[in-house]
Amino acid sequence: MLPEEGEILMNKTLMPDKEFYTEPEAAAYLNISIPRLHSLLDEHIFNDGSARPGDLTFCESDMVLLKFWRNSQPNPKVIRMPRRN
Repeated sequence: MLPEEGEILMNKTLMPDKEFYTEPEAAAYLNISIPRLHSLLDEHIFNDGSARPGDLTFCESDMVLLKFWRNSQPNPKVIRMPRRN
């Protein structure tokens, strides 16, 4: 199927630069410190009282979420669930 006039075809595959990122690589990719990365993880993932594992690796979809959380601003209309003890 050929594109009609004015349409653009996207035929480039979106391959990630790497398959997995270590914590230092993820922090560098996101342009944040490792403690800030840990803070994001603790706030959004390890918030049920479970301990954060020592050696984490991240795939491309993890990086997308971390980038979103890094850029998100608190919304007064959103009620956050309290942390479990």
